[in-house]
Amino acid sequence: MFKSGFIAINGRPNAGKSTLLNALLKQKVAIISPKAQTTRNTIQGVYNDEDSQIIFIDTPGIHKPQNKLGELMNKQAFSARNDVEGILLIVDASVPFGGGDEYVIESIKTKVVPVFLVLNKIDLLTKEEIYNVIQLWKDKFDFKEIIPISALKNDNLETLIVEIKKILDEGPKYYPDGMISDHPENFIISEIVREKILYFTRDEVPHSVAVCVEKVRRTKTGSVAIDATIIVERDSQKGIIIGKGGTMIKKIGTAARKNLEHLLDTPINLELFVRVENNWRNSSKYLSEFGYKNED
Repeated sequence: MFKSGFIAINGRPNAGKSTLLNALLKQKVAIISPKAQTTRNTIQGVYNDEDSQIIFIDTPGIHKPQNKLGELMNKQAFSARNDVEGILLIVDASVPFGGGDEYVIESIKTKVVPVFLVLNKIDLLTKEEIYNVIQLWKDKFDFKEIIPISALKNDNLETLIVEIKKILDEGPKYYPDGMISDHPENFIISEIVREKILYFTRDEVPHSVAVCVEKVRRTKTGSVAIDATIIVERDSQKGIIIGKGGTMIKKIGTAARKNLEHLLDTPINLELFVRVENNWRNSSKYLSEFGYKNED
């Protein structure tokens, strides 16, 4: 019997949701960064094996929003839990239980679908510490299963897939073999560039950065030429992105190009530009222009 279904991946920022999705699919679909709130849009990834297809919906980290972008991210995270067969609540097991965890648990109490607690980053804990974390969380909610994993080390991911399959019914193959995401090429390109910005600038440029892909075109030589604009909120951030003598933007572009060539399996010519739009994260106009759709 062939099974299929949709599974939402929820949790606090930096719990490892995107790392888990990439590990399950064995390919990068969602960007990852040491910074919290890296994922801004719901990202759909498709897992295929011989007897199932699981469509994972990776969502922004659930947090108390500070601007319209934050409100939109929370709305996307909550709405992704509608019309799914189950929810994976991803928790950083190495971080003590706190108010943010209570906030997330309260948000899932009205859901009638099975909720799996996925305790991530167990590679950072001893066996005794893992046991204590499991006992603590057991009393917080009636989880379908509690599954300790390490997304980074690919530890216990097979068990997670087996448990998810148990709740799925017989169903069709929604996406063809070989398709790992339903996002358009431009979205993947912008996310890869944004990942490199977050990686190289670290704490110098906060999450006030967006990337817009302006042009993607095939050249006569068979390569792909990409023009993308990096959006920041202040002139000082523009200077950091460009760097002394253009060194930082060159570093960002080189790293992004290498990732894109591997992902798209073709030579890439990537041109990056920087533009300042003051307070864009609180502008409905710019949020829509930069691809952060307010979907009901």
